[in-house]
Amino acid sequence: MVAILGPRQCGKTTLAKEYALHLDVPIHFFDLENPTDLARLEAPQLALEGLNGLIVIDEIQRRPELFPLLRVMVDQHKKRHFLILGSASRDLIKQSSESLAGRISYLELTPFSYAEVEDRERLWLCGGFPQSYLAESEQLSDAWRSAYVTTFLEQDIPNLGITIPAHTLRRFWMMLAHYHGNIFNASEMGQSFGAAHTTMRHYLDILQGTFMVRVLTPWIENIKKRQIKSPKIYFRDSGIFHTLLGIKDKEMLAVNPKLGASWEGFALEEIIRYHQATTDEAYFWGVHTQGELDLLIMKEGKRLGFEFKYADAPRLTKSLQLAVESLHLDKLTIIYPGKNAYFVSEKIQVMGLAEYVLQTLVQ
Repeated sequence: MVAILGPRQCGKTTLAKEYALHLDVPIHFFDLENPTDLARLEAPQLALEGLNGLIVIDEIQRRPELFPLLRVMVDQHKKRHFLILGSASRDLIKQSSESLAGRISYLELTPFSYAEVEDRERLWLCGGFPQSYLAESEQLSDAWRSAYVTTFLEQDIPNLGITIPAHTLRRFWMMLAHYHGNIFNASEMGQSFGAAHTTMRHYLDILQGTFMVRVLTPWIENIKKRQIKSPKIYFRDSGIFHTLLGIKDKEMLAVNPKLGASWEGFALEEIIRYHQATTDEAYFWGVHTQGELDLLIMKEGKRLGFEFKYADAPRLTKSLQLAVESLHLDKLTIIYPGKNAYFVSEKIQVMGLAEYVLQTLVQ
């Protein structure tokens, strides 16, 4: 069994149907948002036990109670395969991890990435959701994203069994936009919101589990310095971030105080995707009052550091030197919007986002 997880409207169903076209086996498709398919699965064992080939179940988070039955069916019949599509993380779909250990592989599908599109300025402004990026105008793209946010809050969240009023979670989400690229302080936010810090963390877990927000945990190195121990927050889709800030076009983005933070989050997400780094491989690092490193990727025995600068020509700083020395980095790359690549020290290189992300394609 394979589960493809990712945010709503990122292309999971399209990918599954395209994949199925290339298989020479019977295909059975169940969409749990379709009332007819839901009715067919009211007696799931009777509906599924006579089927062979590939069984695709879309929006599985609507019926997580199916997982114990799927475990039995996977074990019973080796010619029966399942492709599960879901719009929530496996932490929110807890039954899958409890019932299918050793029987399921998880893949995450993201919206469009840097290497998949031609207009990368539009990708930054509108985000990677296909219907947002491919909209005929910036105005239509913004309208689609506004509707997406409303549908997400009013329908998708309740469908997960989460009973938080839509206006409450919207308010939290909009407040969270001001933490984008910064340390998340649950107590501070709780005071502003008028709720306990545990409530703030719960709301954050929901947005993280539905692929809206990336919670970047701090890396703690064994050094005698006072290191930052709270997480940083990034919106995973720049278009959704811009919608919540009221940024509708390039002109508004260019003069917004969050311009640099927006680009940092956009570039950080692309670098993580490029390296296919999991949550357990991507961190940030910081020392109080002495600087920090935006991204630390621990992969294949190497320590790769990244700093993101919305600047014309980034330079070497004491903070970056401290990061290289304290973390024993194999390499540190300063990612910026420009095109020129150059070294500022033996282990620290400045490189444009496009050149870094597309270097494999060029090779």
